[in-house]
Amino acid sequence: MKLSEQVKPISYLKAHAPKIVRQLKDNPQPVVITLHGEAKAILQDIGQYEETQETLALLKLLALTNRQVEEGKLRPAAESFARIRKRLADSQP
Repeated sequence: MKLSEQVKPISYLKAHAPKIVRQLKDNPQPVVITLHGEAKAILQDIGQYEETQETLALLKLLALTNRQVEEGKLRPAAESFARIRKRLADSQP
């Protein structure tokens, strides 16, 4: 289903909120809510929202990693693992 088919005015949301929420479970497409003909909000299934947030977090991590590579902030893998092993050993009682 196209996102353009999921556009609803706020008056529709007010009148059909439970129905819309139930439909989000069956149809993961977000619903665009308009106010005075202008898109103002998105309703999305909580599972889809959580998945989106996880994806964004991974993309931010990837962007940070790429920036560090560009800045030359690298260590050989062997050195990194050696540092991790030393920290683990130092934390042992």
